[in-house]
Amino acid sequence: MHDYIKERTLKIGEYIVETKNTVRTIAREFGVSKSTVHKDLTERLPDINPDLANRVKEILEYHKSIRHLRGGEATKKKYRRDETKRKMSKNVGLERGVSSSL
Repeated sequence: MHDYIKERTLKIGEYIVETKNTVRTIAREFGVSKSTVHKDLTERLPDINPDLANRVKEILEYHKSIRHLRGGEATKKKYRRDETKRKMSKNVGLERGVSSSL
């Protein structure tokens, strides 16, 4: 394994323990894919630093246990946002004298 991969893996492992951010957030911040972050944390880190890997594993398991809640919250926000847009466009049409039954 190349040195830069080991360094990145350790940095990502320490970062997730400090911040408890999600894999997607960390991937954005480090400029790599979420697949790379996940592979670094689950496959490479145990070989490099088993103690850190165990702490990271707990965080990843927690994120996995609440992902259904996060997904539901994201869907709720999406539909609220779409409903607001629909109401706003309906009001704009009424102001212009366009029938709301269109």
